[in-house]
Amino acid sequence: MDLNKELKEMAKIRKDGPNKVFTMYLNTDPSDPDQQGGKWKINFKNGMRNFEQYLEEDDNKEELKNFQLVKKKVEKFVHANELEFLKGVVVFATADEEVWFADRIQMRLKTEFFWQETPELGQLKKLQELFPKSGIILVQQSEVKIIESYLNEIQGTDSYELDLNTDDWRQKLGPRKGNTAMGPGSTNLQKDNFEARYEANQQRWYKKIAPKLDRRAKENNWEKIYIVGEADSSNELKKQMNKPVDEVIQKNMLDHEETKVLQEVFG
Repeated sequence: MDLNKELKEMAKIRKDGPNKVFTMYLNTDPSDPDQQGGKWKINFKNGMRNFEQYLEEDDNKEELKNFQLVKKKVEKFVHANELEFLKGVVVFATADEEVWFADRIQMRLKTEFFWQETPELGQLKKLQELFPKSGIILVQQSEVKIIESYLNEIQGTDSYELDLNTDDWRQKLGPRKGNTAMGPGSTNLQKDNFEARYEANQQRWYKKIAPKLDRRAKENNWEKIYIVGEADSSNELKKQMNKPVDEVIQKNMLDHEETKVLQEVFG
């Protein structure tokens, strides 16, 4: 989902008369203590029923008919996708189908329903602020991994390793095997030699990869940059980058699952 595009499009919409815009933010987060036992299904059913009852009591037959058309389409989407729900669901809809947007998202929402002249965009704007396009750079001595995320979802990953024979960085292909200088078969002497070499060369090494990271940030429009790694390597890499780094998290997470890294960064 391109949130910037959706917000611009939705901000243009206004419906007068009985053909209102339906907005739904639904919390479906299974890790939320308040959602145990599929409580979101009850909240969804009650929210739709309350609007229908209100319109029945108001005796606005045309508006009621429009809402029922929207309700039918939204229920169809929910029932068809509920097994694949993540943390939240966002829906915008009108009876004439001029407006229809429905998506599963990886962020917890506050359950809310609206039936009004314009889409209710408050929560989407807040998500845009909290989870912008971000580059998360994991660094561990002679290895660097990039995780690109948007709206708390992983957009892509890349890894680089330092070729100790050429002192240059190369993009890694395939699963991580560990640095040959520090692998399981390395002797204490080899490790000591690598540590000494790292101490002597880390500034020069990170100065070589920093332009690649700056270029990636510019090309992919990163709005936030995070560096995650042990203090010496993460702080040195920050110094070598031209792009401003929003936060340094002093924690070695290179071998952690990407989803765990996002949890650490975004909470």
